[in-house]
Amino acid sequence: MEIKQMAVLGAGTMGHGIAQAATLSGVNVSVYDIDQVMLEKASLAIKDNISKRLVLKGKLSEEAGREAFSRVRITTSLAKAAQNADFVIEAVPENIDLKKRLFAELDQICLPHTILATNTSVLSVTAIAGATRRPQNCIGAHFFNPAAVMKLVEVVVPIGVSEQTVERTMAFCRKLGKTPIKVKDIPGFIVNRLLLGLYMEAAQMVLEGAATAEEIDTAMRLGTGHPMGPCELADFGGFDVINMAGDAVFEYTHKERDAVNILYRKMVEAGRLGRKNGKGFYDYLPDGTRKPFKLF
Repeated sequence: MEIKQMAVLGAGTMGHGIAQAATLSGVNVSVYDIDQVMLEKASLAIKDNISKRLVLKGKLSEEAGREAFSRVRITTSLAKAAQNADFVIEAVPENIDLKKRLFAELDQICLPHTILATNTSVLSVTAIAGATRRPQNCIGAHFFNPAAVMKLVEVVVPIGVSEQTVERTMAFCRKLGKTPIKVKDIPGFIVNRLLLGLYMEAAQMVLEGAATAEEIDTAMRLGTGHPMGPCELADFGGFDVINMAGDAVFEYTHKERDAVNILYRKMVEAGRLGRKNGKGFYDYLPDGTRKPFKLF
């Protein structure tokens, strides 16, 4: 069954990025959020991205840009967003109780064939699907930030999902111009499981004084070809998110290697969250430049 109508739940950065990717692929998208202001900001962001980054750069005609934006609808009604959707994806905050409540509501609203997807980056998709009476239709579809640009989608296969749901999700991701990869429902999936180890080792090296954050980043960019070093990447993701993700993985594995490095907890205690508030391993200045933060 072809997916023609999509609902995106959550109008934050990930939500409107996923919605933009969908509408540019010819899919009708309803974006839901409880906050009307957030919805209006998301709508404006999608419009600006299409007109300024695609139309003005000659990657899309003006007519195609207008048509793409016309396929996006915003609403504060979950029922209106999801009741006729073929594919629903939530991009709400990483709180498993919130996601379970949302999936339970969707179970009552959506059509029998609707796929219910979560964009969680680390949480158990099987547990989220367990809040419904249709686990065969529930799956993980982990997009990466910025979702309109990044090609990868981790398609997370929970216990109880049908092969048809997996194949429909993989095909839909390809329709959106993405490259989907299947992964079992393990803590952190692929990318974040590997990144968390990199984040923790980099933080430990900074704590030990083996090298500065700037030196570590330079070494990884020039020595391994990484576009960003682990410390600047941690700043980009946010220390609060790293703490949450690391704790979620450790809760499942109870392995010392998965424990969050104390430096990230201390940074959050100090009010340093990363680029989101301009304070991380680096201080991000109003003129767009940055300077290394002297930790001790």
